[in-house]
Amino acid sequence: MRAILLGGGLALLISLLGTRVAIRQFTKLGYGQEIRDDGPTSHHTKRGTPTMGGVVIIGATVVAYFAANLITLTTPSASGLLLIFLFVGCGLVGFLDDFIKIYKQRSLGLRSKAKIVGQTLVAVVFGALALSPWLEDDRANSPASEKISFLREIDWLVLPPILAVLLIWVIVTGTSNAVNLTDGLDGLATGACVMVFGAYMLVNIWQSSQSCENSPGGQCYDVRDPLDLAIIAAAITGACFGFLWWNASPAAIFMGDTGSLGLGGALAGFAILTRTELLLVILGGLFVLITLSSMIQTTVFKASRRSALFRKVFRVEAQHRVFRMAPLHHHFEMLGWEQVTVVVRFWIITGLFVATGLGIFYAEWVARL
Repeated sequence: MRAILLGGGLALLISLLGTRVAIRQFTKLGYGQEIRDDGPTSHHTKRGTPTMGGVVIIGATVVAYFAANLITLTTPSASGLLLIFLFVGCGLVGFLDDFIKIYKQRSLGLRSKAKIVGQTLVAVVFGALALSPWLEDDRANSPASEKISFLREIDWLVLPPILAVLLIWVIVTGTSNAVNLTDGLDGLATGACVMVFGAYMLVNIWQSSQSCENSPGGQCYDVRDPLDLAIIAAAITGACFGFLWWNASPAAIFMGDTGSLGLGGALAGFAILTRTELLLVILGGLFVLITLSSMIQTTVFKASRRSALFRKVFRVEAQHRVFRMAPLHHHFEMLGWEQVTVVVRFWIITGLFVATGLGIFYAEWVARL
């Protein structure tokens, strides 16, 4: 428990102070954000705001995690190192995207195919190692499982290794892109991540106290290294909290794709390593809603443009849009909501999703008593 407090506290302090330094240095270097021309006009004033602040979030987390282990004289676990690899790897893909935007002075960085290739490489390496028998502990538990999970592993849903790696790829790429889509308003993604990673910290602490190694029985959790994962969850929560001080409206810095892809990858890693893959849909419900809004908008727009039958059946015009603008938070901006109002209300929605997910998680344990 001391390591968890150290990890969270150190990451908060490093992020709070480090972000201020990053703002000064990135401004001096001209690392400013480019804004979409087709976005809300109110966003044009943000052009030139320092970006790539995700470097601070990732750096603060990594330093705090290893420092907490060093101070408490504990050895980093295989699960912890794999999660750090996934976090940093996805963040590196985002860093390349941000750097290209800055270097070429445009709002588009890596092409979508190049970004997917980078995410795929990181996700496949992570999945293969996490499922590897070489990383099994004394109880033959590998960091990840070939079984699909909700609150625990579902025994009858066992996948062949190749399909298990494919599922991990889907979760990693889907979640990292979902957080990336959410990062469109000052503090929105950062504040949501504080709550969701905080929830995973509680899940990991509970799994550690009720692990099959310490408390054998029908209610125990057969998860590898939950306490070490809790340190990382606390560190990411603290790092996001410190960053939010500078990222809240009006934002003095943006996390960029470096932060959003890295945080999304880490969130997927927690779901996979804690055997709560489907629970992520509830805990990260806001990310799901925002991703669905973009998918619906794109699908309907393309179908209405190309298919006369679609327009006739659904009685829509050519190039019809369901939302005034996607992702969902921009739709409410276009309706006239103030940016701060959208962010706070979406934070409330995130809190409700997190409370629901944690309630379901705990209720399942109680039901086994």
